[in-house]
Parts: sequence; C-alpha cells; structure tokens
Amino acid sequence: MNAETRIDGVLRPAVAKGDVPGVVAIAAQGGEIVHQGAFGLRDRASGAAMTPDTIFRIASMTKAVTSVAALQWVERGRIGLDEPVGRFVPELAAPRVLEGFDAAGAPRLRPARRPITLRHLLTHTAGFSYDWSHAGLCRYIEATGTPPMASGKRAALDLPLVCDPGERWEYGINTDWVGLIVEAVGGVPLDVYIRDHITAPLGMTDTGFALSAEQRRRLAVVHRRRADGTLEPCAVDAPPEREFWSGGGGLHATARDYLKFLAMLMQGGRCEGAEILRRDSVALMTENQIGPLAAGTIRSAMPERANDFEPLPGIPCTFGLGFLINTAPGPHGRSAGSLAWAGIYNSYYWLDLKARVAGVILTQLLPFADPHVLALFGAFERAVYDAVGAG
Repeated sequence: MNAETRIDGVLRPAVAKGDVPGVVAIAAQGGEIVHQGAFGLRDRASGAAMTPDTIFRIASMTKAVTSVAALQWVERGRIGLDEPVGRFVPELAAPRVLEGFDAAGAPRLRPARRPITLRHLLTHTAGFSYDWSHAGLCRYIEATGTPPMASGKRAALDLPLVCDPGERWEYGINTDWVGLIVEAVGGVPLDVYIRDHITAPLGMTDTGFALSAEQRRRLAVVHRRRADGTLEPCAVDAPPEREFWSGGGGLHATARDYLKFLAMLMQGGRCEGAEILRRDSVALMTENQIGPLAAGTIRSAMPERANDFEPLPGIPCTFGLGFLINTAPGPHGRSAGSLAWAGIYNSYYWLDLKARVAGVILTQLLPFADPHVLALFGAFERAVYDAVGAG
C-alpha cells in the first residue's frame, strides 16, 4: 500500500461518517509532496465536490503570513522588535488595560504599565484578546458599542488590553495590529504588500484577501455542527466595505498554496527561486520568544464560535514570532520544536523543521477545535509520519 492510499484511508472515512462535510489535505517531506487528497463536498446545496484547488477561509493561518511580512521590515531596519509600536500606529501609543466594570456597568480602564512592542504583538503577549475567548471583552464591546470584527471597521480594533504587555500569553487581535504596522511602514495596503512580497514570489496564485469571481466559485461553504452532531450550512458574509485588511485572519488560500509558504520556511526563507526572509530571520521566528510563559491554551467565551482548545494536551508549548512551538515530541509524530497553528473554521497546519515534514488540513466548520476534526488532524499527521518513515 503506497503513502497516498494509506493517508486516503484516514481522510475518506471521516467524510463517510459525517465527521466533516469535506476536507482537503496535503503533506510534504523536504521538497517532495507525499500526499494530496480531497474528499467530500465543498457545497452540499449544489453537490460541488471538494477538489485540490478548493479555496478556504484560512482565518488565523493568516497570522504566520503577516508575521513574515513584519519580519521583512525588521530585516530592512525599518522597525525593531522591541521598539514601541505607537510610533507607527498612534492608537497603540497609550494602551489601556481593562480592570473590570463599575456598579453602573461602565468599563474601568487604567494605563498599561509598559508600551507595546512588535515582539509583544508577534508573540501574543501584548495583552490583547478576542471577544470569543474573553468574557470581559464581550461585556466591554456590548457596553461601548464597539463594532464586531466582522464589520470590517477599523474601530473594531479599538479594544483595551486584558493584561499588561509582557505579562502573559493571551491570544487576540495582535496580528491585526501587525498588519496595520506593515501598512504604515511600507506605505501600501496590506493586501498589496503581501501579494508583492510574499504570495506572488512564492507562486501562491490562489492566496489573497479578496477573491475573483472564478475563485469564489471554488470557495468552500462553512458548516456548523449542531448540538446533536449533525452539520448545517451557515453564512459567512464579507462586509460590504472594508476599512482594513485583517492581518490576523483575512486570507483565503488553497492547501497547495499554504504548503508553498511552509516550504519557504522549511528551506530557510527561500522557495521558488525567491528569498522571502534571511535564514537568521527564520531561525528567530522559530525560537521561543516568550521565556517561561505558557502558550496555546484558549478558553472559549462563545461556545457557538469555539470550543476550549489545548493544542497538544499534556505537552508544554511556547511561542515564537508568529508560531506555536511544542517543547516535547507530539503524540502523532512531530518533533520537539515544531511549528503549528490553526484557523477558526477548523483548518490546521504543522511544520517539523527537524524531520522536514509539513502538513496542512483544511475544513470549513464551526465551532473551532471541533473534536472530530482534531481527531482527524491527529490521524492525518500520524499517517504522514508513518508514510515517510519518520516520527
């Protein structure tokens, strides 16, 4: 039985059982693709099948791409990792921390004890959170009328910190601010910058913030898991007008495109004949940048949006400049020091620099950290390592 057949034997049954409506997965070792598969439907209403060129909302898998864009400016000496970012984005010059609410329900805010730096933002230690993972922030948004992220309004980012910069790892809107910093330094919109300096040089022709009419026809439909475990389609509408591109979650991509991005990192910043980053910059991104702080675990404040998430139960994790890093070998094959993250619509990737193995598995399903998809991700990873004789 060859590698394709073995790995297909993991993916196909998940669709047959109804665990996922459809899935696309791809994996490589070194420069060689060891598996590429597509199963199920991308649109149940039309009966359109999942195909390798299906386009997905990759949500927070965008963060790694935006982080690379920021590191390009660090390489050019235009911004320092430990430089206060208020110089580039005035809204961050005087950050405030949410301490609670008064008797009338008004937020109580105080000045942050230290400035926010680019390193804080790239490592999710600036103190920002998401409403779906912090109940206090939900209450703040309701009390102040702050628009939701889905509105596309820049005012949606006008949120307080939930702790002081550098105090702890707190997953949040950090990389959206990184995207605005990339724009401010470069003087061009984020979508143009990422296209010209990352996706076009890497041949990622189906990766971008806005979709063409042809690409939209290949876009997978998002489904939601009901309480009884069955799946139903749910609308995810783009705002009619966008005031900023979400560097933290706005990209669309195919699995093959995202693998090209991971291949660039695996090869020390070079791929498709282009140098995207210097080798020392890639090394910096892939090292622990948060010291003894723990990273990765997220508690949900909106069960309809996300489940609680622990990336690798029982395995301590840290964070680099844009990536989760496991400090011990993973249960499904990846080496200690591997990089990983995910998107809220249950899309996942990992990059094992030691074994030179990378994998991407994409679905379009809410809520995040769906147990069926997490089990499928683990089984896919295990099958990949078994196929290549590593892990």
